[in-house]
This record gives sequence, structure tokens and C-alpha cells, in this order.
Amino acid sequence: MFSDRARIQVEGGRGGSGAISFRREKFVPKGGPDGGDGGNGGDVVAVADPDIRDLGTFRHAGRHRAARGRHGEGAGRRGANGEATILRVPVGTQVFDEAGGLLVDLAHAGASAVLAHGGRGGLGNRRFATPTRQAPRVAEPGLPGESATIDLRLKILADAAMLGFPNAGKSSLLRRLSNATPKVAAYPFTTLAPVLGTVEAPDGRQVVVADVPGLLEGASEGVGLGDEFLAHLERARLFVHVIDGHEGDAVARFETIDGELAAYGAGLPARAQIVVLNKSDLSPEPASFDPLDARILAVVRTSAVTGEGIDELRRVLFDAISEPLPADPGAEELADFIVYRPRAPQRRAFRVLRSDRGYLITGRDLQSVPQDEIERALRDAGAPVGAQVAVGDDVFELP
Repeated sequence: MFSDRARIQVEGGRGGSGAISFRREKFVPKGGPDGGDGGNGGDVVAVADPDIRDLGTFRHAGRHRAARGRHGEGAGRRGANGEATILRVPVGTQVFDEAGGLLVDLAHAGASAVLAHGGRGGLGNRRFATPTRQAPRVAEPGLPGESATIDLRLKILADAAMLGFPNAGKSSLLRRLSNATPKVAAYPFTTLAPVLGTVEAPDGRQVVVADVPGLLEGASEGVGLGDEFLAHLERARLFVHVIDGHEGDAVARFETIDGELAAYGAGLPARAQIVVLNKSDLSPEPASFDPLDARILAVVRTSAVTGEGIDELRRVLFDAISEPLPADPGAEELADFIVYRPRAPQRRAFRVLRSDRGYLITGRDLQSVPQDEIERALRDAGAPVGAQVAVGDDVFELP
């Protein structure tokens, strides 16, 4: 089953904690602190992979967490960074936050973005040594990684997209034109998900054509899931508008679908089109279609059964793709790639340190810090319930 949407949870790995350690050698009975820093937690990274076709792998794997960093060790050894979790998604995947804001558009093969950064590793006790404090028994715990709920939405990338009413013969035409093998039957809604096919020219050129499920009147408002299918048209350079030529009133059918494109927007109304009057073998007389529309590059009469007009359609298709297509100069271009820079975490006015007796809160003006903020920071640092916490001269147990 083709999947073009998925909601997942991502979480960066927790950073490793710094070590509390002292140098111990035979002839150095009072060595100084040598606790190493903890490693950073791994990131969750999305990468556009041209070998992935849809988002089906994420339907039953909703939570993705990166590895945590290793703790620091004695002798100044720093903990290893946590391994990143790589999410391979199809080219054309857009990433949205929970509020619906676009974070990144992975429109090219190899494009990548960090969806959740790993937490920073904590400092070891050697970092806290000073001339007046030569044996610190405190270290910094690792911080948790970022976490978020992410929506993945795929907009397929194709040179041309076939559109039209259900049962207009789009799938049969794609079979004739390309190497694709979509399901074909004599009833509407045979195609329930977009299908991609590659059309090859004798000189070796290739064009990718998408068969988009049939649209209904009101598709732009969600009728028949039409708004989801219309989204797959946004990145096609050219539309192949397939009309059942033997049912008559081809112009009215064209205008109905064209009206849905106009209602949806996103640059679709200005896209160049090739109009295909299909099923010519069922009509003794050619269907009448002669609209005065600058967007229509050609009108081709075809029959997927007899093969009539297939070669002409293939020629017109390659001619249209090889030439610069007309575009609406007032329409905004869709950005190929949006750089996602997550907001830097806000620094607290205090620090949480781990000691051999519990936890220590250091900083200025600690009396003005709300108690719930201190408790939240302690839990982020991994402090268990009942842990002893010192804030200045005050000592309490974490509830």
C-alpha cells in the first residue's frame, strides 16, 4: 500500500555524564582530578534516498530515538558520542512540526536535515578544578536530547503528471507509454495511489510520468481525498490531462478539473498541459475539443487499446519537457530546499552538578529561581526521586 503521510516521534540521544575521578598512581598518592567529559548524544537525521518510494516503513515504526553518549571515565577519557539514527525517506519528502509549520523540504537526493539534536555531554570533575579548589567532587550530568512529534508528507517528483476524472484511461495510457504496470480495470477508482513510470525515447532520453488517482468535482475541498492527490501535482513540470473522448462534452470535463486546479492554487492553474482525448476507438467521430488556452501545448487523440496516437503523445511529451515550459511570472516558485536551523536551547541561569552525595545547584540569585524549574532541570539531568539536592545552604530531597 502506497503511503505518502506518516506521523512519528523523534528523540535525540541523552548526553553521557562527566566522571568524578582522581589520579591514582603508586608514587602519586594525592593526584588531581582526572574525570573525563561525557559524549554527546546522537542526532536523529532524515536523509532523502532515491531508492525509497514511499513512507510505508514509518507506518508501524512511530518512535525513533538516537543512541545516548557514553559516560566519561578516569584518566581524562572522554565518552564516545552516541550513534545517530538515520531515517531514509523518499526524495520529495517534506517535514512539518506538530503545529503544521514546514521545517525542511528534502527535494534532492542526498539532502538531509537534523530532526532532533542529541543532548550535550556533561563535564568531568577535572573541568571544575581551580587553584583554590584542587579536588572537586562534582561533575555535570548529560542533558537529554531534543524530542518532537514530526509529520512526514511526500510530494512525488515527476516530469509530467496525468490527471483527469476516474476511469478516463490514465493507467492504461501509462502502461502503453512506460515501464509501469498499474492496475487496470473497467471501473472507476482502480488507481488508489500515485504510480510512477519511466517513458524512454529512442535517443535514450527519459521522462518520469506520474499517474495520479482520478479527481472529482470538489477535489480541492477534499472530496474523494482529492486535496491529498492534488498535492502530488505540485512538483510536476507538465500536466497530461486525460479526458474520456467518447463520452462527449470534453470541454466541460476539462473545465471542471481545471476549476479544481484553480481552487487548489499552489501554482497548479498556470501549469502547461497536454490534453489527451482517450478511447478514440470507441467513437466513430473524433471528440470536439478546441479551447483557446495558451497553457495547452497540444491536443492528442489516443487509444490505449489499439495504440492509436501513442507515438504522437510520446513525441509531444518529449518535445514539451525538453523545451522551457511557460510559467506564471507572478506565481511564487516552490523552494527546492529549506535549511532547517532549530532554535538553540535557552540557557538556564543556574547549573545542575552531580556530586558523590547527590546533586548541587550552582548559580547567581538562586532564590529567585522557581522551585518547579529547578525540579524540572533535575529530572532532565536524570536525578531520581529522593535524590539529595543542595541549593546554596538549603538541602532537600527531590519529590
